[in-house]
Order: sequence, then structure tokens, then C-alpha cells
Amino acid sequence: MRISGIDVYYFDIPLEQPFKIAIGTVHEANNVLVRVQTDEGITGLGESCPFAPITGETQETNIAVARNLRDMLIGKDPLAIEPFLGLTGGLLHSNPSIVAAFDMALYDILGKVASLPLFRLLGGEPRSLETDITAGLDTPEKMAARAKEFIAQGYRKIKIKVGQDPELDIARLEAIREAIGGTPAISIDANQGWTVPQALAALKGMEKFRILFVEQPVVSWDTDGLRAVRQNSPIPVMADEALFSPQDAIKLIKADACDYFNIKLMKAGGIANSLKIGHIAESANIRAMVGCMLETRLALTAAAHLMAARKNIIFADLDGNASHTVDPVVGGMEVKGGAITLPESPGLGVDIDPAFLKKLRRV
Repeated sequence: MRISGIDVYYFDIPLEQPFKIAIGTVHEANNVLVRVQTDEGITGLGESCPFAPITGETQETNIAVARNLRDMLIGKDPLAIEPFLGLTGGLLHSNPSIVAAFDMALYDILGKVASLPLFRLLGGEPRSLETDITAGLDTPEKMAARAKEFIAQGYRKIKIKVGQDPELDIARLEAIREAIGGTPAISIDANQGWTVPQALAALKGMEKFRILFVEQPVVSWDTDGLRAVRQNSPIPVMADEALFSPQDAIKLIKADACDYFNIKLMKAGGIANSLKIGHIAESANIRAMVGCMLETRLALTAAAHLMAARKNIIFADLDGNASHTVDPVVGGMEVKGGAITLPESPGLGVDIDPAFLKKLRRV
């Protein structure tokens, strides 16, 4: 079997409202859709979600790299995923999201060839999966109202964006906890927004609100600072923007810099590298979360398959499509009140609505 054709599309999804975090605001999900076709009639789907404030890439840089990857892959064996990663070279570091899209499409083909859903192909089994849902930065009152809406929808876990002035962030948590009560689980994400002293002041002030963990309290490159926060924080620390590659995972473990990992397909360059990070974490007795950017249910489903295959991934933040105004995906994972149900069909178990596909701009 050989790759006979690759289609690349601008995959733009409008948002209900701008999504604001400590290091930037996104007004639309400007993603890229990849369809890899084989000479045996099997097609694999993948999606990139470039997020410039975090990965430094954009839709246009993803498109440029997609053209190169398309030229590299035509005529190649679609099941040879490790050799594909070897071909990507520096592209994996400069544009990991589009590499993830191609990696995802190849795994989709692999699952279809094996007649297995991806989580089973990766050695997993059906298990209970639950995602949180995120409240972006806003006033304490608006964030509290948003959190209350999430609880009314059945969610039991809420992620709160923080990372600005510690006093304001503490006020946000106080308003939210008062609005939803003491039972729902809360995690927080500073998105690199604090200095070490700010992080410690904020986290000590938030301890009373029963926080599961804080994601990336300081800038991604400050491993020593991350370790200092971890050593002095009453709240466990999760590495996010500091963790892209398997090599980053090893560096964080050696530095004793965090309690948890946040594994994202868009940072790692896809499923293959995310699996490696998961194995490294397990070997160091570190639990992980699988996270997302603003993907549709296509890439979110791929991430959920990864979670089902790795038992040390105990948290999920797979709500990237929560503010999308349209859902172009047919099949895929279903979410009800945070509970995730995975498809049992081969591969990822997803497709794109043909009517929506016809409207997309093809590269």
C-alpha cells in the first residue's frame, strides 16, 4: 500500500466568543485539515490547530509545511509512522501541529488496516474517560457565572484560566468556588503568566479553594523557577508549555520540576511522540493529562484514544470545541456532562461532513 494523494484544506471554525488566556486572545480556530489517500482506497484524516501564543506557528506556516510534507509522503508506505517522523526533521520543532495532523492521519489509516479502533490498536481498553471544561479570563463575576453554567450542564470538573494579577486571580477563584460550591473539582491554568513570587503568592492564597493542580505557573523556559514553585507551592504543579517533546519530559524529570505532565498532540507533533512522553512519565511514576488547543472533535477524538491507551493519563482537558459555532465532524467521541464515549469503528472513527468539506478552501 502506498500514499497516492494528500488533500490539505484551510479548516476555519468561528468561535462564539474570543478565547482569552494570560498570553493572548484567539478570535477564531484557524486550523488545517489533512486527508491522506492510499492506492487501496483507505483514507486517513488529521487536523492541526496552530496556536501562536504557545507554539509560535500559524495557519499559514502550517500550510507551507503541509506542502512540503505532502511532497515527502507521496508514494510512501502510510504505515511507516516512525520513518515519517524521521523525515520531518526541524519541521517538527517549528510547526508541531501540522506534523501532528499528518501523524494522526497515518494512525487513522493504520487502525483501518488493522480493523481496530485506535485505542485498541495502541493496547488500550474501554474505560471511563472524563473531561473538564474551561472558563477563559474575564471578570470574577462573569467567570463565576460561566462556571455555574458548566455545572448545570453536568460537568464535574472545571478548569479556570488565571495568570494575571495574583489578587485578581484569587478573587476569581473565590467567586467561582462560592458560585459552584465545594464539590466540583477545580484546576487552574496560568499559561506562564506569573513570576515565581507571584505564583507562590497566588497559590498560597488559593489553597483554601481546593485546587487539583496548577498548569504552567511560570514561563516555559524557566525550569528552575518551575521547580522552585513546585517545592514551595501548596498546590501540585503541572508542566504544559514547558513540555513539547519526549526530550522535554526527560529534562523536567531530571530537574524534579513538576508533579504532572500535560500532553498535547499539537505540541508533541502527534500520537507517536505523545505515546513516548506517556511511557517516560510512567517510568518516572508521573501521572499526566491529555490536553488540547481549539481543535474540532477530529483531533479531540485522537487525543481521547491516546488517553484510553495509557492508564497513567488520569486527567483530560478535551473541550477545545466547546465554543465552536459549528461541528463539522461526523462520528468521533461524544461528550455528555464531561463523560467521553469513544467510537468502536476502525481508526479514529471520524469523518468530515461532506457538505462542510465542499465549502473549505483547498490548498
